[in-house]
Amino acid sequence: MPDVLRTVVADDHYLVREGTRRLLELSGEVEVVGAVGDADELIDAVGRLRPDVVITDIRMPGGAWRPGFEGIDAAHRIRELAPGVGVVVLSQFGDALFAFELFAHGTAGFAYLLKDRVGDLEELLGAIRAVATGGSVIDPKVVEGLMARHDVRGERERLTPRERDVLREMARGRSNGGIARELHLSVSSVEKNVNSIFTKLGLEPGTDVHRRVAAVLTYLSP
Repeated sequence: MPDVLRTVVADDHYLVREGTRRLLELSGEVEVVGAVGDADELIDAVGRLRPDVVITDIRMPGGAWRPGFEGIDAAHRIRELAPGVGVVVLSQFGDALFAFELFAHGTAGFAYLLKDRVGDLEELLGAIRAVATGGSVIDPKVVEGLMARHDVRGERERLTPRERDVLREMARGRSNGGIARELHLSVSSVEKNVNSIFTKLGLEPGTDVHRRVAAVLTYLSP
């Protein structure tokens, strides 16, 4: 991963777009090489500028995209045209159905964050770093809200409280070491919990999707 990540920001609101640009560039970790206002301009910018990461609003004007899903559709198009480009989708919607839509064809290199994460620079930078290296992130507020009311059935109900804690941290894109520090566990204990989660959810080694986020999606799926 390069020291400074080249990024394109897409949002139809000028002040939000420019505010995000300035916030990111102040971090010293990101160079915003383009800022655009709709999904068509975003696809064009990716082709011209070849960024490492795109940050896009979920809703934008532009072309023949599905209304309300422009950012998600653009993310899928970017994956077709430039597979190595990570995409962070910012959304005002806490409903996980939108996250499921983003991850419908694979999880690697995608992040789904609530839009108020723009004000939490470290959380946003963490998602940018993750997708730049093929990782995946789901906003922890989305996960926590669903897990609080989710009616688990079948194999999913076999997850222990500790495994559910680990699953929440996996959704944030944390490594095993990061989870260990957050939950005050040993790394070996986290590894055992992660492997147990994968086994209980039927995510065996060798799958070509990002298993950590796939575990979250499998657990939360209807």
